[in-house]
Amino acid sequence: MLQHSPDCASPTPRGQRPYRPVALLCAVASLVALSACSSVTSRLPGISSVVTPYKIDILQGNVVTREQAAALQPGMGRDQVRDILGSPLLTSVFHADRWDYVFTFRRQGQAPQQRRLTAFFKANVLERFEADELPSEAEFVASLDAGRRFGKVPPLQATEAQLKAFDERNKTPAPVEPAAPAATPAASYPPLETPGTAR
Repeated sequence: MLQHSPDCASPTPRGQRPYRPVALLCAVASLVALSACSSVTSRLPGISSVVTPYKIDILQGNVVTREQAAALQPGMGRDQVRDILGSPLLTSVFHADRWDYVFTFRRQGQAPQQRRLTAFFKANVLERFEADELPSEAEFVASLDAGRRFGKVPPLQATEAQLKAFDERNKTPAPVEPAAPAATPAASYPPLETPGTAR
């Protein structure tokens, strides 16, 4: 039998209390937890700087090195320039006599690299080019590995004892004699259909 409690409009089973205090207690606990989170981040701003999401390296455009720029000579055709520098990143219908080679490299924790080389043509022949300070090939490769942390490289030499242990582990077992061949199957088989039966 259900009885109506005076403080609750819905009926409750006999001997049980309404669920309002439990819901109120959960709501208060949630608000306290949320306010604690905001107070922790305001007091310890260094936590967000310690834990940062991983960002991929972004490499865009054409890598043009000092050696490639030195190979350019006025009077070269467009195909020769393309062979040395590759296809330009930017070509414009409004500036058909100009090719722009733009290179950008962004890596988390490093200053972004950005370089530009612009080639100017006159009658499909290279007239001149303008470029930022370009690195040599060796400097460019070194800049890609700068700032990376590598662990200790293990030695790549084995001692005599390690070589002997390796040989012991990888000894080839003695060859197993082949088993006797199985009986040869019959060379003739019965027909699948009996002759003279209609299909």
